[in-house]
Order: sequence, then C-alpha cells, then structure tokens
Amino acid sequence: MRLEGGMKTRVVRRLAEVDAAAWNALTGGAYPFLRHEFLSALEECGCLGQRVGWMPRHLLFEDGAGRLVAACPMYLKFNSFGEFVFDGAWASAYERSGLDYYPKLVVAAPFTPATGPRLLIAPEYRSAALAAAMMEAAIELADEAGVSSLHWLFATDADLLGSPRLMRRLGCQFHWENRDYRDFGDFLAGFTAKRRKEVQRERRLVREAGVELERIQGGAVVPELWRKVHELYCATFAKHGNYPALTEAFFREIAATMGDQVMLVLARRGGDVIGAAYFLVGTECLYGRYWGCWEEVPGLHFEACYYQGIEYCIGNGLKRFEPGAQGEHKISRGFLPTPTWSAHWIAHPGFKEPIARFLEREEQGMLGYMAELGERSPFKDGGA
Repeated sequence: MRLEGGMKTRVVRRLAEVDAAAWNALTGGAYPFLRHEFLSALEECGCLGQRVGWMPRHLLFEDGAGRLVAACPMYLKFNSFGEFVFDGAWASAYERSGLDYYPKLVVAAPFTPATGPRLLIAPEYRSAALAAAMMEAAIELADEAGVSSLHWLFATDADLLGSPRLMRRLGCQFHWENRDYRDFGDFLAGFTAKRRKEVQRERRLVREAGVELERIQGGAVVPELWRKVHELYCATFAKHGNYPALTEAFFREIAATMGDQVMLVLARRGGDVIGAAYFLVGTECLYGRYWGCWEEVPGLHFEACYYQGIEYCIGNGLKRFEPGAQGEHKISRGFLPTPTWSAHWIAHPGFKEPIARFLEREEQGMLGYMAELGERSPFKDGGA
C-alpha cells in the first residue's frame, strides 16, 4: 500500500528482518516490551507461533528511501491467549451465529498487559495525519486478510482512542504513582495509620522469617540463576493451570540484550533462592511481570512484587509502577484503580452495533466499579 508523500507499507513475519536501531528509534526505548530486542526474542526463542496462536505480522511504514518511520507490532491470532483483554463472549456470539471469530489481528506486546503506544512513530514524523493513515492501513490489511476484527490492546494513543472508526473499551488496572517521595517511609507517611501498620507488619514478617531480598539487573544475572527463575515461572503457571509460553532462552536473551531494562528481585533464605520476581524497566515506569516461590512465606509476595518495586522507583526517579493485570489486593498497598483502554475494529456489520452497545454498558459498569474501589484507598487524602 502506498501513502501520501511516497510512503509505503509492508508486512514482515520476522522482526529480525527489521533494523533494530531503526525500530527502537520509534519509541526511544522508553517501553521495554516494545523494544526490538524483546519482541524479536519472543519470536526467535520459541515463545510464539502456531502452537500458542501468535503469528507475527508487523506492519511497517517506510519513506521513499526505504527508511522505517512508523510501525505497528501486529499479530495474527487464532485464539485470545495472552492478551488480557477478554473477548471470549464475542467469540461465542460469532460461533452461535455460525461465523468464525478467529483468526483476528491484534496490535500488542504478547503476554504483556502493559500500557503504551501502539502506533509507533519516529519523533520527527509524528502527526495526526500519519496516525490516521496508519489506522486506515491496518484496517485495510485486516479487511484484505478476511479476519473478523482488529484490536489495539492497552493503548495510550489519543489518535487511536479518539478515532470514530474504532470502538473503545475501558478496563481497570492498579497502578502506583510517585509523588516525589524521598523514600519508602515518606510514601507510607501518606497512609492512614491502620494501613501503614499493615504494610510495616508485612515487611517485618519477611525479615523475621530470615528472608533477604536482592535486586539484580538483567546483565548481572548468571545463566544458572536464569534456570532457577524459569523453573519458578513454570511452576507458578502450572499451579494455576496456565501455560508457560516464555522459554528459558527468552529470559537469557533479553537479559543479554536489554541489560538494565530487565530486573530480578530475588528472595533468599540461608543462601538458597526461594522466590523471584521479574520486572521490566522503562524510562519513566516500572513493569511488574512474573512471580514464583518454592516456599510460602507470609508477606513475601507483597515484599518482592510491590514494596521492592516501589523502593526501586523512588530511588531511581521513576514516575509510575504498573505491577500487572488485576488484583484488588493491590489497593491497600498503594496501587490505585487506573483506567486502561483498548480500541477495536469489527468487520461484520451485523456485530458492530451489538458490540458497541455492550461496550457502552460495560464502560458504565467499569466506571462505577472503579469509583467504588477508589473509596478503599489507603491514603489519608484518598489518593487525590
């Protein structure tokens, strides 16, 4: 497809075909899960493909000289695994009507419910006109491919979310914001006395159990430790009946290529690793991803997954902390209800209006749910 100004589009099925520096320049590396190293490692280390339903179909936008100026990290999907925006009811409705909901196209970072841009545009090219052209090109691609739908997940792009061509969907996560805290004590000082004592007690229980916590950047993690981390990851997924799509090779690869943008929090007792939490580090935000433990220690999950992350954000001047999807238990620990958004294009004219009505009802319910949860804030000022 050719656009105005001599720009053209093409689709690649392997990100290794795209220059890494040119891809990373689209976001400046601010979002680790959108980096070339991260997305390419998923492809090259056996995490994607027909087996899990994620088939890369990255949409590139190049100028007349073939230079990359914009892109959408896009995937052909044969299921809804690893998306965290749940559309099973839509798929069921299609099935009852004798229609196929799959395949569909998704623009997202696989297995990563983290917010960020989905229209990746080099700074010098950013404009509403190019954003609109990218949306139209993606929709045209979806239409030509004959898929049921096209979905941009956990998007922060104003052009996407405001487009009349797309339907918005509201979700809720629980995020932490840095109010220029001096240290963890300064953060807790804003809590009510009851909530502050509860957090202090949780941290004390971990210390009294003889557990020591250590934060390690990815490049400093030795291969043997990655093996243990992967075993914990797999064991946790098996415990909850989920499929562990990420391979040990993937963890090792991004640790080698992304360095300080990968972080582990290790829990040790008597020198032995009994638990680990895995994070991605952006320029302004910390992203909590996975946790696993061999021993159940009171308070350890909260310490490793939340409190260590908060301390890291404060110490390194990060503005936000997204600890992952769901979890109302996060509220009492300083993570407040935060809206997330996705944008959707539906091909079948008979399903557009019913889904639009569903989204309107769902949004009203979600707004009420978030308002109710906001009343459970641990902050003395309500978190305002």
